[in-house]
Amino acid sequence: MPWLIRKYVHYVDMVNRGIGRFIMYFIFVLAGILLWSSISKTFFLPSLWTLEMAQFAMVAYYIIGGPYSIQLGSNVRMDLFYGSWTTKQKAWVDAFTVMFLIFFLGVLLYGGIDSTVYAIEYGERSRTPWRPYMWPIKAIMCFGIFMMILQSISEFFKDIARIRGVEL
Repeated sequence: MPWLIRKYVHYVDMVNRGIGRFIMYFIFVLAGILLWSSISKTFFLPSLWTLEMAQFAMVAYYIIGGPYSIQLGSNVRMDLFYGSWTTKQKAWVDAFTVMFLIFFLGVLLYGGIDSTVYAIEYGERSRTPWRPYMWPIKAIMCFGIFMMILQSISEFFKDIARIRGVEL
């Protein structure tokens, strides 16, 4: 494989591994928010922000952790046939199906950027009583989707290398 592709795979994997390892700890942020929600409902006045903030934390955890999940191969696959195939057969199927994933993520990113620009231009807020601005979570989603596209391309290059009998 050309050195440029090797460098691309190395750097994208390194960045997504670092971000993924960092974002793993957001589960504790989510747990803290939900714990405060329970405490405030029991002993104080219920907080207006806890439910929506928990949703935002979960979105960040899920979307930003997605590229790391792809990198680890822990995404969902139908193993009825896939599990019994050779490494080369799996690489052929993965190289083909990743194109659908990249297309889907591209459409998602296009819509996400459009929605984020709208939220910034018009100061879009949530319709809940807390009324937070929506652009921060939309920007986080766009970032996560963009990183998933980069990781999917990296996985495509790895599959091509496996087909050729090389490991990246």
